[in-house]
Amino acid sequence: MAEKIYTIPVNDAFNSDCECPLCRLYTDLERDSIDFTMGPSYMEDDNREQTDKLWFCPPHVRMLYAEKNRLGLALMMNTHMNKAINELKEASHKGHAAKSGLFSRGKGEKSAVGSYIEELEGNCFICERIGKIFPRYIDTIFHMWKNDKEFPAKFKESKGFCIKHYGVLYDTAPEKLSKSQCDEFTEALNKVFFDNIERVNGDVSWFIDKYDYRYKDAPWKNSKDALPRGITKTSHTIVE
Repeated sequence: MAEKIYTIPVNDAFNSDCECPLCRLYTDLERDSIDFTMGPSYMEDDNREQTDKLWFCPPHVRMLYAEKNRLGLALMMNTHMNKAINELKEASHKGHAAKSGLFSRGKGEKSAVGSYIEELEGNCFICERIGKIFPRYIDTIFHMWKNDKEFPAKFKESKGFCIKHYGVLYDTAPEKLSKSQCDEFTEALNKVFFDNIERVNGDVSWFIDKYDYRYKDAPWKNSKDALPRGITKTSHTIVE
């Protein structure tokens, strides 16, 4: 199948020699989203409106703070704080929520303050942007499995997936593939996942053994970078 714009990121991820191509796709998308947020777009009214409303989760605000555009972050933060202050003042005027009844074991309902903060804490401009794009990558993987004659071999020769993304692919397969295609895909997925997570686990085990004086002169084999590769497998995070 001739490469299309929407298949390029997927092919690049599977060609990256990563322990989870989906983690690579997510990390690249996250990096693009950070760049987008801190680029000229933060001055556009529609984006500022969204960052004012949604703000950022703690991991992503730390990533934004690490960027060079501190003024851009300050401008977004200032307008977000102005909005939050005004809305929290309005919410606080509504007072506390009613307490539970005398014989009720449950807690009272959340106040307007608590509800506003709970909603705010559950949002993130960057997470939302990623959430709109990342599912398309999953769809593309299944599209390529069905239509790209070269992709199944590339899939089977990959280093597998992290636990989280193995589950995503496993559970999505019946929705995207016919029964026979799903059976074939699941067989390939199980093999590539378990073969490779067991490979990395073996490297982690040898990494541990190397701290035993009995093995201090033995070769490291493939275990020197076992921890970051194990983190990818278990925590769907690429450590670079």
